Amino acid sequence: MNQDKQERIKACLQELSTLLYEEADKSKLIDLEGIEKTVRSQILELVSPEIARSRYNGGNPRNALLLFLSNKKLEQK
Repeated sequence: MNQDKQERIKACLQELSTLLYEEADKSKLIDLEGIEKTVRSQILELVSPEIARSRYNGGNPRNALLLFLSNKKLEQK
C-alpha cells in the first residue's frame, strides 16, 4: 500500500474513533475491560458490517452478510 493510502486510512480512522467515542457510554469507559468491550461492540455492530457492504456494493447483500459471518466464525476457532 502506498504512503498516500496509509495516510488516508489513518485520517479516516482518527475521525471514526472520534465519532465512536462521542457515541460511547462514558460510564463503561472507566477501565481497560470496559474500553475493550465498548470498542469491540462498536466494531462488530457498526464498522464491520459497513465494510462488508461497501466491499460488495452492487452485489447481493445476503452474500456479504454470509461472508462476514463466516469470517467471524473462522476468527473464533
